[in-house]
Amino acid sequence: MSEAIPNSMTDVAELLNQYAAGKRDFTSIELGAVDLKATDLKGADLSYAELSGADLSGANLRGVDLSYANLNETNLNGANLRGAILIGTDLRHAKLETADLREADYDPDTTHFPPGFDPIQAGMRSDRSS
Repeated sequence: MSEAIPNSMTDVAELLNQYAAGKRDFTSIELGAVDLKATDLKGADLSYAELSGADLSGANLRGVDLSYANLNETNLNGANLRGAILIGTDLRHAKLETADLREADYDPDTTHFPPGFDPIQAGMRSDRSS
């Protein structure tokens, strides 16, 4: 696997402006501990993103690619993550209690969930067959 090149964007307003202008590729963006509460980023590519400690509560992240993203300690309560790609994503200590994760893809070997979280009960899909 090749290492992703960091995205130089570090400003939430710039991210939202570019998204509104039609850009969807935000690979390797570094926006840890930012407020993205209730934002609409549906269909964005946030693979390899650094979003640890961010507030994404109530955000529309439907179909977002969050592969290998760092979402450790991120607030995702009330977020719509239906159909999102969470392969290799770090969700340790993330708040997922009221997140909608139905049909989101994960890898049982590389996706890291909070203690006690059950991806099957959340309606997620493993990318590996049993």
